[in-house]
Amino acid sequence: MTYIVKGETGDWEIVVGLEVHAQVISRSKLFSGAATDFGAEPNTQVSLVDAAMPGMLPVINEYTIEQAVRTGLGLRAKINLVSVFERKNYFYADLPQGYQISQYQQPIVGEGTIVLDMPDGSSRAVGIERLHMEQDAGKSLHDQDPRRSFIDLNRSGVCLMEIVSKPDIRSPEEAGAYLRKLRSILRYLGTCDGNMEEGSMRCDVNVSVRKVGEEGLRTRAEVKNVNSVRFVMQAIEHEAERQVGVYEDGGRVVQETRLYDAAKGETRSMRAKEFAHDYRYFPDPDLLPLILTQDFVDRIRSGLPELPDDKKERFMRDYGLTPYDASVLVVERETAAYFEQVAKGRDAKQAANWVISTLFGALNRLGKSISESPVGADNLGRLIDLIADGTISGRLAKDIFEIMVETGQEPGRIVEERGLKQVTDTGAIEAAIDAAIAANPDKADEVRGGKDKLLGWFTGQVMKATGGKANPQMVNDLLRKKLMGA
Repeated sequence: MTYIVKGETGDWEIVVGLEVHAQVISRSKLFSGAATDFGAEPNTQVSLVDAAMPGMLPVINEYTIEQAVRTGLGLRAKINLVSVFERKNYFYADLPQGYQISQYQQPIVGEGTIVLDMPDGSSRAVGIERLHMEQDAGKSLHDQDPRRSFIDLNRSGVCLMEIVSKPDIRSPEEAGAYLRKLRSILRYLGTCDGNMEEGSMRCDVNVSVRKVGEEGLRTRAEVKNVNSVRFVMQAIEHEAERQVGVYEDGGRVVQETRLYDAAKGETRSMRAKEFAHDYRYFPDPDLLPLILTQDFVDRIRSGLPELPDDKKERFMRDYGLTPYDASVLVVERETAAYFEQVAKGRDAKQAANWVISTLFGALNRLGKSISESPVGADNLGRLIDLIADGTISGRLAKDIFEIMVETGQEPGRIVEERGLKQVTDTGAIEAAIDAAIAANPDKADEVRGGKDKLLGWFTGQVMKATGGKANPQMVNDLLRKKLMGA
């Protein structure tokens, strides 16, 4: 999917790489036993290690190591059996140690791949450069008092996975697809909840532009801490436009860190980009190299769930779904399970259509997730059964579905209590057709004269007269017979 920025001197393409900070699902922090619950009162989840009290030593949390390895395997990446924690030195008020324990030269996970599912049903692979583990910093609060700033260390020491892509992304749409796919994989694995609103998944966006046909990479700028998929896509568009403007005005793009202002639709400079040597990395003297065994990795591999790509392939193979339908249904594990329950023993394509079109439409309207759906999978399956055995028409089913959304009732009960069974009595349908023809003789003559498009209008009249309960196919057949002799 090519995204071109039209400049005065020609066409430009964008080159994007993403660095995603994903908070590991773990009850305790990377190097301490302090809790990690979101929304706790400030400074209530801080150990002496997190506060960098003198003499405190970090003790690694084995479960977070398992989570990082599980994520690496889910990204089809190389697991490095030897990795090293290093000190990344910089000074912020909310970083009490004066350094962050991170991984630099020897991360726990090496190169991997994410396959993107594009809206047109095509796929595209984006390379993963590395995944390394690190501590999160605390949080500075500047809006609590007019003269003072406060520090909340609840997040200090929380385990993050920094997942760095290669500069393989070529459009805002691909960036959005990458983030959605990464979030889907992390949720399937249970290693990060992917909740960008709560800060458990944050994104730094590296953007550069180059003339179409150029091979090398030009200077990139980093847009820091973007917290939604939509904003990431918007930030790429605005930053690319800015850089093209700089080049075409005869200037040069500098390597720097920028912020995205969604309200103004612009990026603006935050600080000069730090280089690795600015951080004076060195191996943390309090932590030995992390050495894993292949048995440890294999045990985690054997416990991996069926991941989105594998599930998509199975849905296409076993249910005959299109690549698009399958990719939509596997984004969330709960949605895939819901669909499989609906499709069990039924027409899978029909089940997919009901879930993707009708159910998703209702949930969007209500602002609910599928786990909060007022229509359970069993009841949606029963509704499809009523269509299949001729009890109701497809048109009636839409009305019954809306009642199910409002009441949560079982569809068979709705049909019985409200008298919504489909009318298949030939005599009753013929009577309604005769009445429609008698009331509209001019239109009937037009049909007889060859204007067969009016048959649909007559069908609508008959359906209206029967309260939508007439069998539509029988109505069509009988209308043709009466008006066209067919």
